[in-house]
Amino acid sequence: MSVSDHTNVLCSATIRIPGSPRGRAVSRASSRFELEGRILVQVCEAVRDGNPWLSAHAVFTYDKESGVYGLYWFDSLGFTPLERAAGQWTGTALEFIRRSTRGISPQSYVPGEPGSYGFALESSFDQGATWIPAIRIAA
Repeated sequence: MSVSDHTNVLCSATIRIPGSPRGRAVSRASSRFELEGRILVQVCEAVRDGNPWLSAHAVFTYDKESGVYGLYWFDSLGFTPLERAAGQWTGTALEFIRRSTRGISPQSYVPGEPGSYGFALESSFDQGATWIPAIRIAA
């Protein structure tokens, strides 16, 4: 299965992110193919209390020879990838485990209706001893 098979589920969506005690954040994500369809670039912008608080760019790849998906995630909170996060389908979810100098973040994408997807992301800042649910979005 290739990234292009999931174009409709990894594209424009409006999501709500459980926030800190200050309240909820609203985020918009949009996706587009680049480099003649070889990568999918997702841009996310989140606003809390009318102010931008998160900007993220995700770059998805797919290696036809190995059948492995890849994810590179960059955001304004300082999560810069140490390496490509390898992804695989587990049941109906495309799952990745990202690593950066700030911590470890498993995340999964679950296809929903055309043009939508579920998304979950956790973070650990102590090498996996404790986990903080960061984002949960139903498909």
